Amino acid sequence: MLRAKGFVLTEKTSLLKDVVRMLGWWDEIDKSEEWQRFIFYLLSGSYALISFVALVQLCRIQLRVPEYGWTTQKVFHLMNFVVNGLRAVLFCFYKTVFLIKSKALEMVLLDLPNLLFFSTYMLLVLFWAEIYYQARSLPINKLRPAYYIINGFIYLAQACIWISIRLSKSPIAIEFARVFISIVSLCAASGFILYGGRLFLMLRRFPIESSGRQKKLFEVGFVTGICCVCFVLRCLMVMVSAFDEDADIDVLYHPLLNLIYYMLVEILPSALVLFILRKLPPRRVSEQYHPIK
Repeated sequence: MLRAKGFVLTEKTSLLKDVVRMLGWWDEIDKSEEWQRFIFYLLSGSYALISFVALVQLCRIQLRVPEYGWTTQKVFHLMNFVVNGLRAVLFCFYKTVFLIKSKALEMVLLDLPNLLFFSTYMLLVLFWAEIYYQARSLPINKLRPAYYIINGFIYLAQACIWISIRLSKSPIAIEFARVFISIVSLCAASGFILYGGRLFLMLRRFPIESSGRQKKLFEVGFVTGICCVCFVLRCLMVMVSAFDEDADIDVLYHPLLNLIYYMLVEILPSALVLFILRKLPPRRVSEQYHPIK
């Protein structure tokens, strides 16, 4: 019995040593300038690649259907190009961004892409809501104004938060700014669940032999799942970082945490969504392909 207890104690001690060694390895990477440079340049290159893919897809759509003007699909890819391109530039000059003396300016540079990312993917929710309402013979004239009003309110509220940070320089204002981003992310996930889920259930009720049913089910189901997960993860990670300095993101001395965060909440979801939505629109005018008015 004594030997058994000693074996258990030795095993637990060994496990603790492994955990301490792993944490030490994490700290070494965080403190290493070489690792910081590699990770932030890796993030910059990843964002640049996604931005380039979005631009190529936008050009392909424009060459395929130039007569349609600025459709929702074109605007979606344009905003993907802008958001990911902006992130690529920020991470390319990561030292300049993270070491800006003005905290308000730093938060503007780091939070603005978050808002643009929200607006970009809310376009998908708007597009699916319009399809769902049309299929139900419901009026859609209030959906697009609602999209503009919601986005306008969020940008205005965020601008007020930035101004308060500039004037007060209080850590409470910074915490509130992160909580606000977390709430916005949770609302985005709710939008995908509401309209993506409704459209998915509606498509499931279509006859099995309906043309394109399975492909649309796959598209709506996977994109809804991916976007819900990425926005919920953003909500949780930003909320934790608001009250725990050890979990702080968007700082120079947490490169590994930044790598995990941005890979999970932006880079991988954007890459997967662009891959799933790579199909070009038909050349003929379709009733389901509406230009933005």
